[in-house]
Amino acid sequence: MTNLNILQAPYIQPTRRNHALEHATIHILSARYPNTPMGGHSNPTGFFIVGKIPTQTLREAVSEALTRLQNGEARLAIHPGCGTNYIVTGGLAALAALYGFIGTQNTRERFERLPLVTVLAALAFMLGQAIGPTLQQKITTDPDPGDLAIIDIYPLTPSLHRVVTR
Repeated sequence: MTNLNILQAPYIQPTRRNHALEHATIHILSARYPNTPMGGHSNPTGFFIVGKIPTQTLREAVSEALTRLQNGEARLAIHPGCGTNYIVTGGLAALAALYGFIGTQNTRERFERLPLVTVLAALAFMLGQAIGPTLQQKITTDPDPGDLAIIDIYPLTPSLHRVVTR
């Protein structure tokens, strides 16, 4: 019987590598453009960068990001603005709030539980902030680019670029 690691599966592994490259690129761009809002979205064939970034600057940042990941700068794969952090934190806070309301029958009981629910949600929020980066590191990104290659980078709009990888 073979040992199947789902994180190495087709579509998942390339997405994780692209996600790491996307994060590394945003780290580099954020240093160059500290007040420019930006974000990204990864998939198995590359990623999108949202933000008013010149195409040539993006090309340079993606190339630098790939080189730095290849040279072992794994920390670039983890980003505080990652959706993983938001999903984990928000999900845990929502579950804690729901837990706090278990057994309530009416609006008055729910209102009386509000202080407890607030504390539970805040604790879950703090826990989520610690768990999110760990999930990025172990599951949603792979800082080892392997044979990842940049195929093309082109603008779709002035604020949206497509980075195609293989």
